[in-house]
Amino acid sequence: METTTKGPASDSAGDSIDESADESTDASSDRPADPSATGSARFWLRKLGPGLITGAADDDPSGIATYSQAGAQFGFNMLWTVLFTYPLMVGIQVVSARIGRVSGHGLATNIRRHYPAWLLYGVVSLVLVANTINIAADVSAMGEALRLIVGGPAQLYAAAFGLVSLLLQVFIPYRRYVRILKWLTLALLAYVATAFVVHVPWQQVLLKTLVPRMSWKPGYVTTVVALFGTTISPYLFFWQASQEVEDQLADTRAQPLIEAPAQAGANLRRIKIDTCIGMGFSNLVAFFIILTTAVTLNLHGVSDIQTSAQAALALRPIAGEFAFMLFSAGIIGTGLLAIPVLGGSSAYAMAGAFKWRNSLERAPMQAKRFYGIIAVSIAIGIGLGFTEIDPIKTLYWSAVINGVVSVPIMAVMMLMAARADIMGQFVASKRLKALGWLATLMMAAAVAAMFLTMGA
Repeated sequence: METTTKGPASDSAGDSIDESADESTDASSDRPADPSATGSARFWLRKLGPGLITGAADDDPSGIATYSQAGAQFGFNMLWTVLFTYPLMVGIQVVSARIGRVSGHGLATNIRRHYPAWLLYGVVSLVLVANTINIAADVSAMGEALRLIVGGPAQLYAAAFGLVSLLLQVFIPYRRYVRILKWLTLALLAYVATAFVVHVPWQQVLLKTLVPRMSWKPGYVTTVVALFGTTISPYLFFWQASQEVEDQLADTRAQPLIEAPAQAGANLRRIKIDTCIGMGFSNLVAFFIILTTAVTLNLHGVSDIQTSAQAALALRPIAGEFAFMLFSAGIIGTGLLAIPVLGGSSAYAMAGAFKWRNSLERAPMQAKRFYGIIAVSIAIGIGLGFTEIDPIKTLYWSAVINGVVSVPIMAVMMLMAARADIMGQFVASKRLKALGWLATLMMAAAVAAMFLTMGA
């Protein structure tokens, strides 16, 4: 019998663990811990986990490319999307987190248990394809960003970044590794800082954010879908649900809420706070990326931006060397955060679908197929960078693909959140259902509008 682990591990049903195992005194208790006991700042920092990392991972290099394109092409007229998507993003991510924490299983396991096989395999296949394309786009962008800073071969840098991400996931115990991911979220502050080293007409920004000039032209609609797709992405759903399961499994006193309803109060409050802050951080950074590229590139007539690295390079003569360095370094930092989330969400999806033993707390030999999916996803992503596939188009269309793929997955999640056999007494409230279904319908409408305008 295998006994070696990197730490607490999940069963073979196929789910996951959260970084806040060291906060489990609160997570599994009938009452929340007193913030004054350890200091308010430290208390709230420890409360931030799956939601914060999920939100930060949303601003990956392909997302940065999409935001940069939106700002360069349409200026301040795309800032409204950040405000519009925030409550929708919070709603659907809270749904995914609650499914994981209440049921004790990730999304794929719940789909396998309660829905037909064709739906399970269809959803998992879509996630694998979208994630692999995303990984390819991200590692290519990271390699190109480092090339801009120090020179050298971008493809080899991309391969090195992918390999480092893989080794960290495989060999660093999960609870320590997640602390690394938490620190990597600070890389996103580079994009907030960049906006303050350039001149911003704040009055005009406020006006255009609240009263944008919209268009039904194909380019505008496709960009909106890309922005929605890079903000509300399938891998985020699978990752956050799985991290809630990982958190519960890491704490020997914690149980799925459907089996231990007395633990619900503290946990559901934590999920709500964590998700609201994480998604707020994500959209704040997105806002500043669009703003920075709008106030520099768009206002100076530079609208043909295809990659995040190209956006950084275009900033250099307009905003200066410091802005260029901040923007480029941010691409690398966000990629190091996003690749593990992308690879991990693919592995959780496959493990849940096929009942594989899994968990980032397990030693590699205890969950060979789980870690194998992570390795294969990253390897294919790296390999695509050495093919004739255009990485510029891959960056942009990965966001569009995410938007299309999100719709059926969000619909299934909303159906699960309303089922008492999955959620027990913790079925989604009317308000959460309304918000989740609104997010699903808005995404579906955006995708439908894209296809209609493309055919016009």
